Amino acid sequence: MVLGAAPALPLDEAGKYVAAAYGVFVTLILIYVAIIAARLQRLEKEIDSLTELAERRLGGDPAHREDR
Repeated sequence: MVLGAAPALPLDEAGKYVAAAYGVFVTLILIYVAIIAARLQRLEKEIDSLTELAERRLGGDPAHREDR
């Protein structure tokens, strides 16, 4: 018995399953990218607020402070 002699599904039927699998894969990638973008946006806002808080606590203009 040769396993590679006949495909599990005829090629005309398998095409829609392959297309569906690619569709699911692309959808998951897009969802992942959207989640990472949202996290990045939140982190940027938090960094900005922490920078502002640090500048207020240091009591000065960020252009006139020493770089450490």
